[in-house]
Formats: sequence, structure tokens, C-alpha cells
Amino acid sequence: MKILWVKSGPLFPLNTGGRRRTHAMLRELAKEHEVTYLASLPENQELHEDEAGADYAQDKIWIRSVEPEFKSAQGLRALLTNLFFSTRPYVLDRYENPSLRSRLLELEASSDFDLIVCDFLTPAVNFEFDAIQTPVVLFQHNIEAQIWKRLAAEKKNPLVKLYFHSQFLRMAEAERLLSASFAGVITVSPEDATRCRDDYALSNVLGAVPTGVDTDFFSPPEPRTPETGLIGFLGSMDWMPNVECVQYFAEEIFPTILERFPKARFRIIGRNPTPAVQRLGKQFPNIEVTGTVEDVREHLDACHLLVVPLRSGGGTRIKIFEAMAEGVPVVSTTIGAEGLPVRDGDTILLADEPDSFANAVIDLLESDELGARLSGEARSLLARDHSWEAVSLTFIDLCQPILTSRSS
Repeated sequence: MKILWVKSGPLFPLNTGGRRRTHAMLRELAKEHEVTYLASLPENQELHEDEAGADYAQDKIWIRSVEPEFKSAQGLRALLTNLFFSTRPYVLDRYENPSLRSRLLELEASSDFDLIVCDFLTPAVNFEFDAIQTPVVLFQHNIEAQIWKRLAAEKKNPLVKLYFHSQFLRMAEAERLLSASFAGVITVSPEDATRCRDDYALSNVLGAVPTGVDTDFFSPPEPRTPETGLIGFLGSMDWMPNVECVQYFAEEIFPTILERFPKARFRIIGRNPTPAVQRLGKQFPNIEVTGTVEDVREHLDACHLLVVPLRSGGGTRIKIFEAMAEGVPVVSTTIGAEGLPVRDGDTILLADEPDSFANAVIDLLESDELGARLSGEARSLLARDHSWEAVSLTFIDLCQPILTSRSS
């Protein structure tokens, strides 16, 4: 097939779960299909040195965009304009790009594409559905409104809470309307597919693709010798749900762990830590903030366990599978592991209250046998059912109904 894949931004560096998922799937798809990658590129950003030669698409097209920084004067003007003169959430308005919209229409009209994929919801604001004849699928890595709803629920400041709630309401309506405009919607978990059908009354949900992982790239060293008491968190540290969850762990859970295991340390691994995250590393001697790292595997190998104390967010958590493939046992909240085929006490430990979460972490710190059993079962599951080749085949299979409908 000829596939046009549309996304906001380049893929390299591969430092977010969404980028790694898209890159891995496209590499598999490009082995069998002709892929054209169309994406915005912020005007102040240069392409990563690995982007041009990467083999995830036969053709890559970049359209310059203006995406103001949140804390700049331009960003403040854009935020206020959105607040008073738009019905959409700010995170959608800031990705509207007339040049991308025009190029998308030109490509669709001049090339005989079999399928167009909108990767994440943000590029959807640039689709003119009435003018596009090719089947278009929305690939939803997250249910965006769900993230905003959970974030709003956690806010303490009444004005901030009100703003986040208004963004949730705007996102829910925009997500419903945009999703309904596509020929099909594919999610990354059965739970998200159900939410699309139930919350948005969508009849075009094609199904869900599982999360994948490269078990050759992520593989435990032999022998695995983690640093005693080192607890890790892995994720993009400029994403609000991640920022809030490491603050929650540091303030509500970690002190209990230190009382019972004084040698415990907490390492926050991930790009672009916000000032709030950086302060954790300065305020607490047992907390380290790495910032961007070249290779997460060396940090995972050093960790006794990984924690995922998320209380908001959506989609599925690639970082959990990467840690498991690297042989690192995981403690997560139910939300943190939502959508993953994991079982509490078998492949992972799940806990939602601060005390129970701390107890689960201490159990792993005190029992190498428990950690080895969990990580062994988890890695077996991944190697058997979650290769990226299988995920990509599932994606194409899910698209068949709309492809068949077009050909008939």
C-alpha cells in the first residue's frame, strides 16, 4: 500500500513513548509498504542528525510551524487568544498550521494513497475531511480529554482547577467531533477503545493495537547487578502527568520508604525536567534528576525497581514494557499500568494508596527473589506477544474494513 502518515513534529530524538511507538511501527510498515511521512517542524528547531537517514519512511516532508513557548510573551498572547476567542483547547489551537493543511491536500490530490494516518489528535485540526477522498484513520495514543479531567481533579488552587476543568470540557467536545470525522479510530488499549464508544458514542472505532517493545534492544545484562536501594522513574519530564506523579511520589510515598529502608534513593530519568522537578533534586539529598540521557538502558540496569505512580494520563505506558524487557521489576498505580496485559503479583505490583505503594516498593527492595520472579514472568510475556512486527500487522488488519469498503 501507499500510506501517508501525518504527525506533529519529527521523531528524533526518540525520547518519548509516542515517538518510540510511531518509529517502531513505521519501521515495520515501511518494510512492506510505501510510507510518506508528513509533519510539522517548529521554526526554531533543526532536524536531529539521525532523522534524515532513518528508515521509517521512504519519503519525509517537513512543514515549518510556529508553536510558541508556553512561558514566552508570544505564548501568553496565544493562550489568552485561545481562552477568550476559541472553543477548542489551547493544546489543539497551537498546532493549527495552514501550510501543513495545504500540503496535505496537495499530496492527497496528486498521489494515489491507499490510506492516510493522523498520528495523535493534534494534527487533526489541519484535516479538511470534505476535500479528502482517501480513507483517513486517527491513531489515538491517548484519550486526551481523560488526561485533562484527571489533571483538573488533582489541582488544589481554585483558579487553576477551573482553568483545567474548562480545558477538559473543551477537549472532550473537540475530541468527540474530530474523532467522528475520521473513517476509523484506532486506540492503543481496549479500555481506550471502549471509552471512545461509550463516552463519545463513536461508531467508527476499529479497535486497539497492543503496546510493543524491542526485546533484543531491551535485554537484561547477565548478571544483573542493580545499585542497592535505587528506585527509578522513566518518562518525559515536561509532560504534566509525569511531573505531578514524581512530586506525589517524593512527597507522599518516598518518606515512608526512607523510614524503613534508609539507603533508598530515587532517580528521575527523562528529558526536559521542569523547574518543579529540578527542585526535587535540590531539596532532597536522596533524589537525583538526570535530565536527558543518551541511553536509558544503563540507568534502568542500575535501578533496583521502576515506579510508575501516575494518577492521570491515558494511553499505554511504553516505559513499563521497556523496564520489564530490561529485567527491572515494576510497581505502578492502576492508572499507570492501565491498558497493559499485566497481572498484579504475577508480572507487576499494583498499588493505589501511598502506604500500599510504599509497602510494595519495600517488598521489592527487601526481596531479590520477588523481583526476579516478577521480571522473569514479565519478560516472557513480552517476548511472546508484543513484538513491533505483530503490533504493526494488527494495525493494518484493523484498517482492512475501511480499505475494503473503499475498493468495493
